[in-house]
Amino acid sequence: MSKVVLLGGGSASGKTYVLKKVLEKLPKDKVTFISLDDYYKDFSVLPMEERAKVNFDHPKAFDWPLLNKQLSDLKAGKAIEKPIYDFVTHGRKKETELVEPKELIIIEGIMALVNKDLRNIGDLKVFINASRERRLVRRIERDQKERGRTYESIVEQYFSTVQPMFEEIIAPSEYYADLIINNEGYSTNSINILISVMQDMLK
Repeated sequence: MSKVVLLGGGSASGKTYVLKKVLEKLPKDKVTFISLDDYYKDFSVLPMEERAKVNFDHPKAFDWPLLNKQLSDLKAGKAIEKPIYDFVTHGRKKETELVEPKELIIIEGIMALVNKDLRNIGDLKVFINASRERRLVRRIERDQKERGRTYESIVEQYFSTVQPMFEEIIAPSEYYADLIINNEGYSTNSINILISVMQDMLK
């Protein structure tokens, strides 16, 4: 039976950075990871103007039944066809990604510790923390480069939904974490500790 690691935290807190550092030190044939971002509901049925108004920082924006079904399949040793989300169009791509079951499954995303059913599946729960200012700067850089957003739209979205939803929904999920990593952009031993814990999980 596979073990599941949940990696949560606010938008642009550095979850992907931490995940990359972890994957560099773990055997590739024993670890697979899934981004919760790919489990956003498919909003392509809405006009583009309406899609941009969706609150992507609320649990209702996610397709939890599909995630729980596919995660259960992985834990049972079955491969899945994971959806791929397109942040430019706010919809799912036509193609899917084949994900094979492995000994360790890492689930990464802002809601990783928010959903109770998902928490119950997790063997290790990790929360990545960063200051509001640090997360805003990172989000501006990321969304301009990777998602084709304008500076104005990024800032407007951040203060209208991202930060309010962080304070109301995501930040409280830190309570459920087994390990908290402060990721302010300087080197700490916390990531090394996480790597050691996950290496032990594979033994």
